[in-house]
Amino acid sequence: MKMTKACLFDLDGVIVDTAVYHFQAWRRLANELGFDFTEHQNEQLKGISRMESLELILKWGNVTLTEEEKIERATRKNAWYLESVMQMTPNEVLKGVPEFLKELRANGIKIALGSASKNSRLILEKINMIEFFDVIIDGNNITKGKPDPQVFLLGAEATNCKPADCVVFEDALAGVRAGKSGGMRVVGVGDPKILHEADFVINGFEEMTIDRLF
Repeated sequence: MKMTKACLFDLDGVIVDTAVYHFQAWRRLANELGFDFTEHQNEQLKGISRMESLELILKWGNVTLTEEEKIERATRKNAWYLESVMQMTPNEVLKGVPEFLKELRANGIKIALGSASKNSRLILEKINMIEFFDVIIDGNNITKGKPDPQVFLLGAEATNCKPADCVVFEDALAGVRAGKSGGMRVVGVGDPKILHEADFVINGFEEMTIDRLF
């Protein structure tokens, strides 16, 4: 039986659902470029970086931009996204998350964030959750996006825990694969059909207890 010493959480879709704000901002950008994309396509953007997302979207629209134009468009998208983030409140924290984090803390288990987002600290502050996290590893710390395990390996290192002693919580297949390739156990949060590579899948944190970690 493995002992869990640290839990590493993705942000979007796990702690809080900001995916809709990303979708709205990316779709606005696509519309400006003369095309549209679907919510189904948007699933492919989960867990990957801003520039990787832009490259996928441009491919869908068969649009070519210079590197300078890509940076300008990605920056504009982020500004629109941040307008939505600034309106966020603690009511947007997903059900069961605060209770589970309190249970982890009460049992001495380290809590880390492992997110591709460069806005993670701002989001955690807006939803009054930043004090729960011992470690924050995000898009400002990493050079490789998921499914590369870098973000989670850095999180494990920062908590002074071995990967085998860590459990990752992820809502995206790229994130599940990142955790598994990093040698960690992974709990999927969401659709079991999409997250079938996880060790097990929960619909939400209302059904998650510390006993299920061991």
